[in-house]
Amino acid sequence: MSENILEVRDLVKHYPVTQGVVFKKTVGQVKAVDGVSFDLRAGETLGVVGESGCGKSTLARVLMNLERPTAGKVVYKGQDISKLSGGALRRLRRQIQLVMQDPYTSLNPRMTVGDLLGEPFEIHPEVAPKGSRRAKVRELLDLVGLNPEHINRYPHQFSGGQRQRIGIARALALRPEVIVCDEPVSALDVSIQAQVMNLLEKLQGEFGLSYVFIAHDLSVVRHLSDRVAVMYLGKIVEIGTEDEIYERPTHPYTQALLSAVPVPDPTQRNNKTIIRLTGDVPSPISPPSGCRFRTRCWKAQDVCAEQVPLLEIRRGSDHPSACHFAEKREIVASHEAA
Repeated sequence: MSENILEVRDLVKHYPVTQGVVFKKTVGQVKAVDGVSFDLRAGETLGVVGESGCGKSTLARVLMNLERPTAGKVVYKGQDISKLSGGALRRLRRQIQLVMQDPYTSLNPRMTVGDLLGEPFEIHPEVAPKGSRRAKVRELLDLVGLNPEHINRYPHQFSGGQRQRIGIARALALRPEVIVCDEPVSALDVSIQAQVMNLLEKLQGEFGLSYVFIAHDLSVVRHLSDRVAVMYLGKIVEIGTEDEIYERPTHPYTQALLSAVPVPDPTQRNNKTIIRLTGDVPSPISPPSGCRFRTRCWKAQDVCAEQVPLLEIRRGSDHPSACHFAEKREIVASHEAA
């Protein structure tokens, strides 16, 4: 078992809701991330899944210290990075990098690929002496499967998949240990998604990278992840290994998500029960008391409104789940295209 390289404890990120133009008054809080805890082991991929608005991208920004947490801490190799600033934060950037969701807007259209990939060396000159930077950029392009001769091209001269490869190369430039991937393939065609996923897997094996892989596509997450955390309305409701989550889910929300995944094998489709949730996702400004999923859950009882369920291993379960009535449910396997 590898040691933990990243430890997240009771992480909270709230955004104030204000009223007024001249005299602004805080009238509420958007609880985007509200008490998230998990560990990331060295060389591991932790997938984070959930529907839009559950707080996945906010979690990514807080992990990168692009936004300060309201409470809680992010510990990298024993150091609380949520309090770092200035030179200490800049040095940390070498170890934790980000691959953004949209390859069309995450690259500066006025810069060539050579300038984009050389920028990290300008900020961290100790990584590469000035005379070797162009060779380093060519090496990065080759590493992600792009032609090094295209170093003087601009982002608009590449396809979407190629742009995302450039984004991955930029994240790799400083040889980090942790990469936070914020839905890196959601804007790509399915065939290109598979290529980028295989590239990420290859780079992980080559450099021993640890990934926090955020996505809403369950099949994509399963292809790459060692463990999976399921988020709902700012909280993790279930976490476990890939087999535990996909084959033996215990939380009703996870079961509903998996029931919606199409089954490619036509002989198995009649064996699958689809769980249809009623109602809309509650507002993160005023989430329900107790269990946040109770307003859409078919198992909800009085205790669900009175007590917040802890993320823990329940009776008859083999992995943590935040549900008072967690129980295993067999899911018809849906094999992802890779």
